[in-house]
Amino acid sequence: MFKKLLMASLFVFALMAFVNTQASSQSMYFCEDVDSDGYPISESSTFNIGSNGGYLKVLIRLPYGINSYTAKYVIYRNGDYDNTIYQDTEKDWTWFWQKITFYKSGDYDIYAYDGYDNLLTSGYLRINMR
Repeated sequence: MFKKLLMASLFVFALMAFVNTQASSQSMYFCEDVDSDGYPISESSTFNIGSNGGYLKVLIRLPYGINSYTAKYVIYRNGDYDNTIYQDTEKDWTWFWQKITFYKSGDYDIYAYDGYDNLLTSGYLRINMR
């Protein structure tokens, strides 16, 4: 009986740890702005830009400090490499954002890495021309 109770308790503990980890995972947000607490304002995965281009902010939120002095955003448009943007960071930052200007419509996949090329998170974005 004790072994069954112990196993059930360990299972519940492991499940709670898994759920807690998933709830605080790394996230990428596309938004018009970021508030002072690091949360997205007017978040979306689709944006409309004018013929001269338009910008939005890419917000990264982590459950831990980035532990690096740089971050990079590798951008693909319609499956092809488009651009890489670098950003200075501080090791203890748990959230940061980068303003990115887009000039072409398309489907964008953006990958965020720390300064050691460890993938932090990624996201998908659709840009339409007005």
